[in-house]
Amino acid sequence: MFQYPNPRTTDPRGHRLQRFFEMIPGILTWFTLIGMFVFSFLIPVWVAVFIIAFDIYWLYRTVYISTYSVLAFRKMKKHKLIDWMEVCRKIADPENFLDEIRNRAKALKNKKNSKLPSSSAGKQIQALEELANEVKSVARNKEKFLDWRDIYHVVLLPTAGESPGIIEPAIQAVLDSSFPNEQLIILLATEEREDEEKRNRKINYLKKKFEGKFFDFLSTVHKVAPGEMKAKASNTTYAAKYLKHYLEEKKIPLERVILSNFDCDTCVHPEYFASLTFRYITDPKRLQFAYQPLPMYHNNIWDTNAFVRIIVLGSSFWHMVESMRPEHMVTFSSHSEAFKTIVDVDYWPVNVISEDSIIYWKCYDYFDGKYKVKPIYLPVSLDAVLADTYWHTIVNQYKQKRRWAYGIENFPLLARAFLANPKIPFRKKAKHLFTMLEGHWSWATNSFVIVFLGWLPVIVGGSKFNESVLAHNLPYMTRYLMNMALVGLIISMSLSMVLLPPRPTKYSRKRYIYMVLQWLLVPITAPFLGAAPAVDSQTRILFAKYFGEFWVTEKVRKK
Repeated sequence: MFQYPNPRTTDPRGHRLQRFFEMIPGILTWFTLIGMFVFSFLIPVWVAVFIIAFDIYWLYRTVYISTYSVLAFRKMKKHKLIDWMEVCRKIADPENFLDEIRNRAKALKNKKNSKLPSSSAGKQIQALEELANEVKSVARNKEKFLDWRDIYHVVLLPTAGESPGIIEPAIQAVLDSSFPNEQLIILLATEEREDEEKRNRKINYLKKKFEGKFFDFLSTVHKVAPGEMKAKASNTTYAAKYLKHYLEEKKIPLERVILSNFDCDTCVHPEYFASLTFRYITDPKRLQFAYQPLPMYHNNIWDTNAFVRIIVLGSSFWHMVESMRPEHMVTFSSHSEAFKTIVDVDYWPVNVISEDSIIYWKCYDYFDGKYKVKPIYLPVSLDAVLADTYWHTIVNQYKQKRRWAYGIENFPLLARAFLANPKIPFRKKAKHLFTMLEGHWSWATNSFVIVFLGWLPVIVGGSKFNESVLAHNLPYMTRYLMNMALVGLIISMSLSMVLLPPRPTKYSRKRYIYMVLQWLLVPITAPFLGAAPAVDSQTRILFAKYFGEFWVTEKVRKK
């Protein structure tokens, strides 16, 4: 059976390697943060040169992120206009379907058989051209297509205390999707440590609410076993093993089942399962892909506070950027995989925190580097952090971000897996390890560098440095470059307004003013709710002060 490195291994060599790689991220981060002050005092000239180079890099990064955010947004708009269920029905004959798509586009261009306004027609033409490219790219593999009618989707919803009111909209969104409900299975994965009465009430309410509306509605109760953590990963593994036995009893082949491991508040786009099915049935290497939608924290975006909105909007933009460079994508939050692949890699590790990303790396190792993420350019809506009080909401946002940053626990595991797998090319190993390390290092340090480092050489560099031309011009150069980078902030602000869901009637129009003014908080949120949680997580791992259990984000909905 395939085995992935155990983070709590008792093997002496494995433990030494684990601790060695665990310490690297924290050491790099603290070297950077402490070095900002030390080197500004010892070698202020070189630090000033570094600051200018970093500001140029940050300007490039801002333009890069802004460009890809806009491209991803435009691609998402096109994909939302496509009837993906129709695509599933007609893709068995791709040549004829391609002719049909082209004829539709031609008719729209000629404004024949269309009563649409010209702007709507233009958007439809763009969507059809996007679809034509998709169909053309898969047509050569038509002999290996699966029949969409043989595909089952299992929606796994792990829950550890969330109320039925949080979960019900997520299941309703699945019910309202365009994919046939008789090919959908709900799997509600609950925890034994939850109050029994509340847990049973939740299960019974949801089962009764959706009784007979899906192929089946399953539920499990996970009890933490010896060697397991109180974590989402151990819960999903328990539920997935139960699902395997269920499917075998029903004589449903595992390779015909797609498992979507969703946060229990995930509301899917109506076309998500159809779009996912299209990609799954048309790729001969379907078992070697994970499928990632675009996460948007819109369920309660109007209700939460400005600090949280800035954080979650930044997260959404980053995942939009990642979708435009799939070679860098890793599964996050709510995503989908072939269930047979999940079984083949022996499910999720039961003693880790970051279950969403570690399953990707486990599959990557299993397939010797021939495993990728396919982006699904459709949004899924989740809850932003919201608690009973303003301050409690901010504290919870910090804790959630810290849990996300704890994903650096993948670095030592992946390094150990790469050392043990000679089939993955060294170039790929180095690239992925560097990308992960650099990403978490940047996450923990960039905001502090931007906020503090620009002034440190001037403050602590001494009188000799302060008399130089470089010292005199450094603040002006930094300010000029950062002002240029504000263009990216303006683009992000504009995109955030376009992406907003409809304003609830309980809020007046002046709420839009707050949605614009909130971007003034970026200099505060970036270091203290963005970078600081990452430093926290890396420091805990550096000193082996590991999290003992998965921190579940409290979910509150305003009536």
